[in-house]
Amino acid sequence: MPLKYSVIEIYSNEEARCREKPLPEAVLEYFRGLKIASRCIVMRGIEGGYENGEVATQNILVLSFNMPLKIEIVLPSAELDRVLPTLEEMVCEGIVAVREIEVRSHQARKRLLPRQIKVKDLMTASPSKVSPSTSLSEVARLLLSSIFNGVPVVDGEDRPIGIITQEDLIYRAKMPMRLGLLAESDRERVDTVLDSLQSIKAEEIMTRPVVFVEEDEFATKAVNLMIEKRLKRLPVLDKRGKLAGMLSRVDIFSAIMKESPDWKAFQKKQIRVGNLRLVSDIMRRDTNSVSPETSVEDVIRIIDSDDIQRVVVLEKDGTFLGLISDRDLLVAFSDHHTGIWDYFVSIVPFTERGRRQKEIREHLRKKTAAEVMKTDLITVSEDTTLGEAIKLMTEKALKRIPVVDPDGKFRGMISRDEILRIGFV
Repeated sequence: MPLKYSVIEIYSNEEARCREKPLPEAVLEYFRGLKIASRCIVMRGIEGGYENGEVATQNILVLSFNMPLKIEIVLPSAELDRVLPTLEEMVCEGIVAVREIEVRSHQARKRLLPRQIKVKDLMTASPSKVSPSTSLSEVARLLLSSIFNGVPVVDGEDRPIGIITQEDLIYRAKMPMRLGLLAESDRERVDTVLDSLQSIKAEEIMTRPVVFVEEDEFATKAVNLMIEKRLKRLPVLDKRGKLAGMLSRVDIFSAIMKESPDWKAFQKKQIRVGNLRLVSDIMRRDTNSVSPETSVEDVIRIIDSDDIQRVVVLEKDGTFLGLISDRDLLVAFSDHHTGIWDYFVSIVPFTERGRRQKEIREHLRKKTAAEVMKTDLITVSEDTTLGEAIKLMTEKALKRIPVVDPDGKFRGMISRDEILRIGFV
């Protein structure tokens, strides 16, 4: 079935301006901001004539000047009333025409970010940083108050020489728990952990050499580097090799929201765009799951043995009920049993600690997954577009989202890693 599309044709010339910009540049900038299902093309003529009798030509016998231009915009007819009034105001020199065309299909590109976007357009400028002699206690305090889980280490000339991440603090400095869990703990516990890090300097555990990206590189190259090296953030250097910013997955997702079309709005206007990336393209189906009757002790064992941070709670028929994270476990029990702390404040496996904590084990056996799971969760369906999923992750600060079918059955999970990988490689 043909789709209802129109073509807007603008006949103008090289001297035409709109708000002090060349007309083609102004028109393309306007449509880029709209993010509607349109395609634009600008063509420069080799000869032409105007109303006053002037002629433009490339003939070497005649002086060439003010060559003709044609701008064509193909868009769904439903968008005409939205864009035409503005275009008519923008075109102060030329003709604006409209005609209907028959479109058999509309296939969208798979790229989540336009190719021309550079790292400096996305990065967080003037990021937090530490010196080689900074104590890890100060590093941890800095990260606890930040949305990031990593900080660059710079020398006296502000050149990155290393980076400290949450993983460095846990596996090299023996910090007993993740920053997110530490932030949920009481003040006394936090101070105890930070005091244990006071005597260690940043240079002793930082990761080096630094994997970095230059600010003038294209953002897609930076994303591919993050995927290849399995990194969540990259220091950004200026032309002098000094720290200019940090590029994180959050920065990239925020940019995708600004740059990508609103596919949901397309659907509302009955614009059928094919070749879109959907949640079903990237979701993982091998997520660990437990039943609502599973004991909390077994939940902890699963989290420990598989080195994961959460499990899914499902009914026998696959109906999605909720999620349990290590943070949920700490929050659920820290006010009642101080012994639960020992399950989290050591890199020794949870189950090994449990053998030495008979009382808490008995308590955990009586508690079930249904009692501690989080149920007020945002979910998506398999036919949700990646644009919508990214918007949810960015606005709600989510790292993962469960995927369910119309009957509430669990289908899988999507994460930031999968979105970046499918969107850029």
